[in-house]
Amino acid sequence: MSKRAVRRSGGGPAIDVLIPAIEKDLHTLPYVIDSVRAFVRHPIGRIYIVSPDSRRIRTLCARKKCTFVLETRLLPITKNQIHYRSRTWERSGWLYQQLLKLSGDKVCRRSFLVVDADTVFVRPHRFRVGSRPVFYCRKWSQPEYFRTYRKLMGRRKTAPQSFVTHYMLFERSRLRALKRTIEKRHGRPWYKAILKSINRRKQFGFSEFETYGNYVYARRPGKSILRSARNKTLSTHPSQLTGSRVQRLARAYRSVSFHQRSVYKRGVKARRG
Repeated sequence: MSKRAVRRSGGGPAIDVLIPAIEKDLHTLPYVIDSVRAFVRHPIGRIYIVSPDSRRIRTLCARKKCTFVLETRLLPITKNQIHYRSRTWERSGWLYQQLLKLSGDKVCRRSFLVVDADTVFVRPHRFRVGSRPVFYCRKWSQPEYFRTYRKLMGRRKTAPQSFVTHYMLFERSRLRALKRTIEKRHGRPWYKAILKSINRRKQFGFSEFETYGNYVYARRPGKSILRSARNKTLSTHPSQLTGSRVQRLARAYRSVSFHQRSVYKRGVKARRG
């Protein structure tokens, strides 16, 4: 990395980036990658794109100088083994994606930033200040996330805000400690403990961000820095994020998301994310 790039990134230890994606994300993924490089104020080691085998995503990775990772490298189970659905909604892929994120320590060599494949940064972000972790938060969440967290950890959540804001830095050592804690408490692999703890009658049964964030916050409440995420959902195509529009959005927001909520309905091919 050049001295100019290090100054722009803010210096400090490098981080990796992990973005789970499928082909439905190809309309947003290039913009997500570009925004990470433009607005993450840390030196970036590698950007890993985790995906099912896809020629189109491999081609994008080559063009964007990212590392393609076949998702089956990270977990010994597949989406088809999860069966998290009702008569009206399908969440198996959504849950599988969360387990993939929690498996990022298998490929990332250092602490890694997880970013959803539909969320684009529009302002600079730092995820550490010295040794203190920085979490971007919102004011509301799903109550079921915390019921599952209590089943997993044997304690209530402690953080005053929600960590569900579409991106988070995972410190490798703390992530591994979290998974060891879950395994010791439940006597089974961490991902099986999560699957067993979810109320499958509820559509929002687990959050990887709430679980990791509350685990870290409970151990370092005075050390964690909480900042407002200021995320905006947009219904337009990300190609409309011109330089001038990004500047206008950045006056009020830190990131924008291009969600496709309808794909969680039964009868529509399930999307992760």
